[in-house]
Amino acid sequence: MASGGLKYYMARLNIAEKLIGINVLVFIASGLLAVLFGIPKDAVLNWFELPEDINEFITKPWTLVTYSFFHGSLGHIFWNMLLLYFFGKIFLNLFDNQRFLNVYFLGVIFGGLLFMLGYNVFPMLLSTNAILIGASAGVSAVLIFVCAYIPSREVRIIFFNIKLWQLAVFVVLKDVISLSMGSNVGGMLAHFGGILLGYVYATQLLKGNDIGSGFTKLWNGIAQLFKPRERKAPLKTVYKKKTAKNKTKVDYDKAAHQKKIDDILDKISKSGYESLSKAEKDFLFKAGKED
Repeated sequence: MASGGLKYYMARLNIAEKLIGINVLVFIASGLLAVLFGIPKDAVLNWFELPEDINEFITKPWTLVTYSFFHGSLGHIFWNMLLLYFFGKIFLNLFDNQRFLNVYFLGVIFGGLLFMLGYNVFPMLLSTNAILIGASAGVSAVLIFVCAYIPSREVRIIFFNIKLWQLAVFVVLKDVISLSMGSNVGGMLAHFGGILLGYVYATQLLKGNDIGSGFTKLWNGIAQLFKPRERKAPLKTVYKKKTAKNKTKVDYDKAAHQKKIDDILDKISKSGYESLSKAEKDFLFKAGKED
């Protein structure tokens, strides 16, 4: 009964909430290993953190993604997951799960690459040893994507409303100031990688170019490797008369549905999300769920 309830609850979570759950479980598990089994936390992190040294990275290429599931402190994971929940909810009201994963993990990857590049190019960092952990690059990518895609939408911050483009400017300026003060240089480089990815993805998508389409194909290819093979059913001949009239009607309905989605997205890009009527918002939300 409890198992069934858990499965039902997990099925109701959106993809952002599932990612949050994974991050929290990893954080708790890494802490328990140290407390209950005496395994040093650094010994665990060594296999999953992203090193600045390219030669070391070549021996552990998976760390370009796995570093994002580990956090250094309770405050570190709390703020990352809070932002991921808030902006993930806005994102998933506009797009499907696959596009969310594209933006998030491409942000993680690009942030990791910029981190390694910085520590192997900039003279001030060449002699510095560093490692990277945390979901900040992926979270930054999602946050900036949303802010760039619907910049005029207002959100409530404690006691006042603020437009998303203003929030994006604040986030970028905060990271620039932190970097100039030498605070968490590696983390800030990863932030900027995520910020750049999120901004480029959103602006290109508004122009009709999905820069994550190749990542979608890669993701689907990997998923197919782990998908259980289906047993082939015995061959059965079925005669069904198809009429051109029915086929034309189905094609027309699909085209009309897609056109309505495109018209709403165009309206968002020109006038902002808040310019939509309640019916248009409901339609866009249902369309995202169907995808």
